[in-house]
Amino acid sequence: MADNRKSQVVTQGVQRAPNRAMLRAVGFGDDDFKKPIVGLANGYSTITPCNMGINTLAIRGESALREAGAMPAMFGTITISDGISMGTEGMKYSLVSREVIADSIETACTGQSMDAVLAIGGCDKNMPGAVIAIARMNIPAVFVYGGTIKPGHLDGEDLTVVSAFEAVGQYSAGKISKERLDAVERHSCPGAGSCGGMFTANTMSSAIEAMGLSLPKSSTMAAEDEEKAESTEKSAFALVEAIRQQILPKDILTREAFENAMAVIMAVGGSTNSVLHLLAIAHTIGVPLSIDDFEAIRQKVPVFCDLKPSGKYVATDLHKAGGIPQVMKMLLNEGLLHGDCITVTGKTVAENLADIPDQPSADQDVIRPFAQPMYKQGHLGILKGNLAPEGSVSKLTGIKNRSITGPARVFESEEDCLDAILANKIKAGDVIVVRYEGPKGGPGMREMLAPTSAIIGAGLGDSVGLITDGRFSGGTYGMVVGHVAPEAAVGGTIGLVKEGDSITIDADKLLLQVNVSDDELAERKQQWTAPKPNYERGVLAKYAKLVSSSSKGAVTDKDLF
Repeated sequence: MADNRKSQVVTQGVQRAPNRAMLRAVGFGDDDFKKPIVGLANGYSTITPCNMGINTLAIRGESALREAGAMPAMFGTITISDGISMGTEGMKYSLVSREVIADSIETACTGQSMDAVLAIGGCDKNMPGAVIAIARMNIPAVFVYGGTIKPGHLDGEDLTVVSAFEAVGQYSAGKISKERLDAVERHSCPGAGSCGGMFTANTMSSAIEAMGLSLPKSSTMAAEDEEKAESTEKSAFALVEAIRQQILPKDILTREAFENAMAVIMAVGGSTNSVLHLLAIAHTIGVPLSIDDFEAIRQKVPVFCDLKPSGKYVATDLHKAGGIPQVMKMLLNEGLLHGDCITVTGKTVAENLADIPDQPSADQDVIRPFAQPMYKQGHLGILKGNLAPEGSVSKLTGIKNRSITGPARVFESEEDCLDAILANKIKAGDVIVVRYEGPKGGPGMREMLAPTSAIIGAGLGDSVGLITDGRFSGGTYGMVVGHVAPEAAVGGTIGLVKEGDSITIDADKLLLQVNVSDDELAERKQQWTAPKPNYERGVLAKYAKLVSSSSKGAVTDKDLF
């Protein structure tokens, strides 16, 4: 069968003369109408360093597609910079942008009858947004990560954008000078690329590589290095071959592929946001996946990579140590990876890893030997209890105190919470509750990087808990629990908590509980009334109306009819 299975509807036959006339205007010649048309979803923008180098990659990819025998059709996709919008109302649009990105790629590719898509993205939501679209369309596809930023340096210390957030807390607590704060600000982000630790962008790029939608070792490359551009070219050639072989997303995104991604996320100490995103992708492709599956994988897979935010190193260090292929090979050898999963290369996972050493090099300590992990079990715990019957997500590693029971300090927004922390109104032993920040209640499920970084900066990271129906940045660590579901806006228990209530967070028992009787909670529920929506027009209003629970991936196309 012809490679232009989709696009021939607009390129073949007498009736399509007007269509071809339009295509001739953008560079098609007589011999091009039988070639597959490949959408090139270009996430370039100068909004954020994460995406500012992507246009160069897109141009390299465009040229490679032509050379491989396809006709590229480039179009733009949006991005929101989490780092810039963090702590503001604008952050409500971050998770929303995942759906906008998915919708835009689906609209462009399907509306224009494209045969395949090469998607290039950078900032956090670019990756899951693109993959959700890829899953919906089920046309041959490769995702290209725009690359990670190189670390900043100051006085012999590696810096990331999280360093700047934590410096704000340190300065507010009187621990550093204004001069030091300014220096951290100036040195944290030295150039192009997504945030450098194993935060959400690098977590998702790693997960997508593990699932087989990106080329091996492409997920940890630095944005500014030549190998990133070369990898983009190789991705274009791989995609054209996938078109010829009709390797489809439904063939790649199997239940086993998701288990591979979850195993890699646990091994590298990845972001809590990966739970949301993998649930959403699985929903789209029709693979049964629940929040409890993450807990099952966590119990089997240790954390054996020493990466920020709770470790020492950044993604470029991981790349030098062998990258995700080295991590996957170690998991494969331990029976914790499905080696028979097909990938976009046309080879299985095991075939892609055949030449990777069984053990990491002894001259590095980014990737530890499997028998000597940082933590014996994975870090992303699913906590349940009367505060989170549907579940909540927490990083269980890198914290000294495994449990805390303390008085609730209740805030109805992130801003109010941050003001209290910076004013030194939060004390050791407190459990902060930030609510009405969920998918519907925000809407948009803002990340709480500013408050959690301020807590760390104030030296309270091991003595103060924080729970929220919002999210956390991939750069967050400490005794914090997010994605609390059901959320406050739909009558979840977190919306019934009163100032001073005793709350227990127990990492070992996977427990999140308010120590109030069932009868008292039932009485409070009877008195509770749903708040008026924060927005009644525009994208946030539409999102709030459609979005599902965070425990279901916060998707907007679930149970529509």
